[in-house]
This record gives sequence, structure tokens and C-alpha cells, in this order.
Amino acid sequence: MKVIVAEKRGFCHGVRNAISTAEKVLAQETQVYSLGPIIHNSDVVQRLSKAGLKTVDSAEQIRSGTVLIRSHGARPEQIEKLREKGLNIVDATCVLVKRVQKIAAQLGSEGYKVVVIGNENHPEVQAVVGCAGNVVVVADESGLLKLPENAKLGIVCQTTQSPEHFGKMLAALAELGFNELKVINTLCKEAIKRQQSAVQLCQKVDIMFVLGDLASANTRMLAELCRKHNSQTFHLQNWNEFDKNILSGKSVAGVTAGASTPEWIIDEFVRKLNAFNAQP
Repeated sequence: MKVIVAEKRGFCHGVRNAISTAEKVLAQETQVYSLGPIIHNSDVVQRLSKAGLKTVDSAEQIRSGTVLIRSHGARPEQIEKLREKGLNIVDATCVLVKRVQKIAAQLGSEGYKVVVIGNENHPEVQAVVGCAGNVVVVADESGLLKLPENAKLGIVCQTTQSPEHFGKMLAALAELGFNELKVINTLCKEAIKRQQSAVQLCQKVDIMFVLGDLASANTRMLAELCRKHNSQTFHLQNWNEFDKNILSGKSVAGVTAGASTPEWIIDEFVRKLNAFNAQP
């Protein structure tokens, strides 16, 4: 079997920076916490945990030491609680996520009803919501029913959404009754490059593998987009989830990975897939 790896895949700058920051702090400090998983990849989180990084859900669980703000960011009130406790705070928030936070806050201060297109349960979105006082999160067109009529709307998007979905939502928004509509493109260009590369590849292969944690929004988006063009698309966290039976009748495989998937996961998968195919 021939194995083709997507040109754009794996770690983005924001994820790479978060991990590098964590490693530097762990090399210098003994008590290091992450407010939520540093990135959405349990393999990486486990590696950092062995190096001493403790992942917690809230500020109440930390009494002393250094706290890392994960790549997805944190709500302002969470950071304020950490400051009140006198903890050392190291911010590893992705710069693009910080940009969305600032834009949402600015739109709110200008009197806009801030609309975030994305998943309300995702930590990035929750952090953005915490930065503006007048916010509503909509995941799909049905969520637009929550918007008030004749409002002044300021639109931003979760960074890992697809341009296709963003465009579809904007078209639906344009059909609503509103007084003013201000749209800021907050999509991540690196995520878009990975989406485009994955879609191009999946159309050339018999079977497509998308590697990354199931909790990773950008990886799920990759898998969702690929399935639209290739029904034989499989989202796996790593090689441990591989089932040899799905290769039956396939001759060309494509491999891509989300922005929070480390290169060693990709390398191991490709190497073992090649070795498996080499068996008589």
C-alpha cells in the first residue's frame, strides 16, 4: 500500500509555543500547574505530567506555585482569582485566541451584541465569552433564533471553524432583521491550511486517517471535512486505535493530523502503517 502524508499537518505555532513554554517552566520550577489541559492531546499531556505538570480544573485546587494558562486561554475572572492567591502566572494562550478575546471585548465596549460562532463548551469560546459582557454563542443556524431582532451585531468565530461553516453562518445572519452587522474574520490561517491540505489529499486516496485527540476541535473539523469527500475517513488518536481490517481492498492511504498532534505520533503511525503493508 502507498502511504501519502498531508503537506500541512500537526503542530501549529500556538500549540508549539504552549508546549515549549511548559517545558521551560518545568525545567525551572517544582510546583507547576495547568489550568485545564495545556493542549487538547492526551498523549502530550501525559508526557508533560511525567515531567511534573499538574492539570487542574479550577484555581481553588492550587495553593502555591506557578500556573500555566493553556493555549485556549482562560476567562478573566479565572485569571483574577489566580492573582488574588498570589500565584505566579505564565500565559501560554495562543496569540490568535488572544486576538479574538480583544476583538470581542472591543465590540462589546462599542455597544455590539457579540456573536461567537462556535461550540459554547469549548474552552477557547468560554474564554472569549468571559471577555465581553453581551455575548451569545451559536453553533449552527438553529442557534440564530437566540439573537434579538433589530440588534447591533458584532460577529467573531472560533479560530478552528472552517471557512465553509463561517460563510454559511454569515449568509444565514444576513437574512435576519438587524440594524448593524460588523464581521471580523478570526479564523486561524494555519487551521485553514491544514483543512485545505487534508481535503485535497483525501480525494486522491482510498482511505484517509486523521490523527489527533477526540477532544481536539480542529482535528474533529479535519475529519468532518474529509468525510464529506471520502467516506473512508477514520479519526484515530494514535496507532493504538488502528484496526487492520479497515485496510481490506485499499491500496492508497492518506494521513493528516490536527494542530495539537505531535510529529512523533504521525511518524509512528506512518512507520507502522508502512511496516504493516510490507508484511507478506
